[in-house]
Amino acid sequence: MNIALPHIQSALDFSTTDLTWVVSAYTLTFGGLLLLGGRAGDILGRRRVFMTGILLFTLASLLGGFAQEPWQLLAARVLQGMGGAIASPTSLALIATTFPEGPERNRAFGVFAAVSAGGGAIGLLAGGMLTEWLDWRWVLFVNVPIGVLIAVLAPLYISESERHSGRFDIAGAVTSTAGMALLVYGFIRAADEGWRDDLTIGSFAAAAVLLLAFVRIERRAREPITPLKMFADRNRSGTYVIMLSLAAAMFGMFFYIVLFVQNV
Repeated sequence: MNIALPHIQSALDFSTTDLTWVVSAYTLTFGGLLLLGGRAGDILGRRRVFMTGILLFTLASLLGGFAQEPWQLLAARVLQGMGGAIASPTSLALIATTFPEGPERNRAFGVFAAVSAGGGAIGLLAGGMLTEWLDWRWVLFVNVPIGVLIAVLAPLYISESERHSGRFDIAGAVTSTAGMALLVYGFIRAADEGWRDDLTIGSFAAAAVLLLAFVRIERRAREPITPLKMFADRNRSGTYVIMLSLAAAMFGMFFYIVLFVQNV
């Protein structure tokens, strides 16, 4: 998707600042709902949840490809993030439940890791070719036949997992995702309107309220989506900070390098 950003900006009349939401809308939704997607697989059945996520991602890709206005594409990207957050954690869990422990499961995880890494590299090349030879919309349309094929084949080769009892921490997922979205919106608006803009300040204030509410919810929840005790370990917390910083630097770098190389 990053490769197609300059073409999307030109076709849908995005400003450079607003264009960041094409990436952020997916990333925030995906990250905010990822743990909830894993919980859904445990409670409702992993194959069922996996197929639901794939179909939602496929539908969102189709809708995004037909987008005629910026808000339509951003809405589709949010749906893509939801579908990805539902499907991704269950795909790993399905490997653990489908393959017996030992060499066979190790090979399956190895293949999954190789395909994931290779897919990222191939996706950049494929995205560039589709954008250059066809249209930026095909970066989204290409997901449709792949998603339909996966949804058709999944029941034939993947058995349903055992369901487990549990609770959905909807409040935690909503407050964390909305809080981070408002925080990002505040930074993006500050770049255009300045730090003293009323809406900028309001966004930061609302983000602080929601994120504090998230912490309070997680402390009181019987089955929190993010157990806060995970952060009690200094080494683990340091690892989380490093991974967050690395991802933030990489996403920022990819976004501006794509625009610079294609426009300058």
